Amino acid sequence: MKKLLILLTVFLMVFGLAACSTPKAKTYELALITDKGEIDDKSFNQGAWEGLEKYAKANKKTYAYYKPTEVTTDAYIAAIALAVKAGAKVVVTPGFLFEPAIFKAQDTYPAIKFILLDGSPNNQDYAGNFQAKLNSNVYSIFYREEQSGFLAGYAAVKDGFTNLGFMGGMAVPAVRRFGFGFLQGAEYAAKELGKASILVKYHYTGDFADTPENKTKAAAWYKSGVEVIFAAGGKVGNSVMSAAKDQGKKVIGVDVDQSAESPTVITSAKKELGNSVFQALESYYKNTFPGGKSVSLGAEVNGIGLPQDFSRFKTFKKADYDAIYAKLGKTVMLKTDADGGDKDGVPDATKLALTITKVTYEK
Repeated sequence: MKKLLILLTVFLMVFGLAACSTPKAKTYELALITDKGEIDDKSFNQGAWEGLEKYAKANKKTYAYYKPTEVTTDAYIAAIALAVKAGAKVVVTPGFLFEPAIFKAQDTYPAIKFILLDGSPNNQDYAGNFQAKLNSNVYSIFYREEQSGFLAGYAAVKDGFTNLGFMGGMAVPAVRRFGFGFLQGAEYAAKELGKASILVKYHYTGDFADTPENKTKAAAWYKSGVEVIFAAGGKVGNSVMSAAKDQGKKVIGVDVDQSAESPTVITSAKKELGNSVFQALESYYKNTFPGGKSVSLGAEVNGIGLPQDFSRFKTFKKADYDAIYAKLGKTVMLKTDADGGDKDGVPDATKLALTITKVTYEK
């Protein structure tokens, strides 16, 4: 009996030690679900992640990102479920492709806060039973791309370029707004300088990819006399940069500062993704999370802009930038995709009030 008690005591001690040594599952309070591409894509994923990471490190919050297994609504929802299971209180989703996933997740996880960039929850069923709903646990953030595009076009013409190109990706609203703003910026600068004519080639690739076809198109434009191309289409920019490098021409990047991608990039039409994510997280921890709201961030809140390094311009300086930036949304009011072109995103010169800027649209 005594021997049995000793064995039982040893067993309980070993079991207790084993139980105590079992590590707890790691939890992450803040989460980001990646869109297409990697976390360091020099675009939406990276821009949003940098804002989340900056806030988390400054405030000692645990954080992680989750990469879906594929680019589908089901895969996005599965990644959100993983984040929630790992303890996420706030989930950041960068891009309009997340709209259907958040449309469902906002009901499934009412206690979780969602920050949706460039989108608002809906089922994206445009051909059938379209539904949209914005719950109080979702903050929907859009950006004034037309203002950012305007600054890019304005800076290019003020710097001396007179033969420009706009190569967008898919003709979605955000891309169209970039393009329409770009044309209006070129027009505004041309009038200030008294230019007789500004030429712009305009094209949507129909994708957001780095392809031989996109490089060939860009190369042909450069050979025809185009001096700088605004590449507003994700990885389309890589194709344009490659063509520009081969011919000694210039590129304008998009979404984030893409100057590190290539010496051909003179500036980038930015959305301040990191700042907006940082500010949204700050509001959450101050108990002022703007859930149930959809906003469009522009110059009035520093929601868009160009990088503050102007060294790759020939004559355009920070003082020029500051002067025109201060006018956006005040004395400079811009047309958008809703009132500046037809249903396919083709810019209308009359609606955009273009008299100097001549646009050649290429399918």
